[in-house]
Amino acid sequence: MSLLTFTLILLAGALLAGLLGSLTGLGGGVVIIPLLTIGFHIDIRYAIGTSLVAVIATSSGSAAAYVKEGFSNIRIAMFLEVATTSGAIVGAILASYLPTYFIAILAGIVILYSALISLKKKQDHLDVDQSSKLARILKLNGDFPDEHGRKIPYAVHHVAGGYGMMMFAGIISGLLGLGSGSLKVVAMDNIMHIPFKVSTTTSNFMIGVTAAASASVYLTRGYIDPVLSMPVVLGVLVGSMIGARILMKATTSWLRILFIVVITVLGLEMIYNGVLHKI
Repeated sequence: MSLLTFTLILLAGALLAGLLGSLTGLGGGVVIIPLLTIGFHIDIRYAIGTSLVAVIATSSGSAAAYVKEGFSNIRIAMFLEVATTSGAIVGAILASYLPTYFIAILAGIVILYSALISLKKKQDHLDVDQSSKLARILKLNGDFPDEHGRKIPYAVHHVAGGYGMMMFAGIISGLLGLGSGSLKVVAMDNIMHIPFKVSTTTSNFMIGVTAAASASVYLTRGYIDPVLSMPVVLGVLVGSMIGARILMKATTSWLRILFIVVITVLGLEMIYNGVLHKI
């Protein structure tokens, strides 16, 4: 296969990954890593480095809009970034020493978990009366605008538990090259009881920063290849922009189900190839 043909196929695959990833909120990494490792037999560490660069690009594009609209809580993001970036650096260093088949099995499990979480019905939390003491000290409580522009206040709970979960999410992000958005939303939504819109948009803001910490380690170890990264970043960016437009105009429930089926198959395939030491 010529380099031009390889680049065009990779660009098309990345575009599809960005399109479907934006429709589910899971990002394109859950498709990019299986595509590179299983489809093109590329070393999983190079696939992870490529996925991290794509995560940085897509997060940077969408996070700015959410911050401008007032949904993201920057104070919570900056506090929890201490946990996720330190965890991401640990995960990226671990990836250099762990066997590739183990990383593939773990990536498959996380992909299956992400698919399962995306099916779960989201519960919103709007408790303003029982904020934790640490949340009050750090001034993490905030508000977000409703559809009429009115400010809806909310309180933050279980700060220490959320911090620990975010550190685990950072390790997974650095180790596997995935945004780990599903784990971050679990930490902020289920543990810290932050409203879903705020937790999702704040997580989106944090994903890029966490990925940048991991990518610095992969870059110094030579696992980020421009030949792979350039078409993937371009394809995922264009695909996610198209996906965002579709989200605003069309019913996407059947697309979400289709994508969940696809990533479930990819997750099982990663586990299968990892168990047989084919990756």
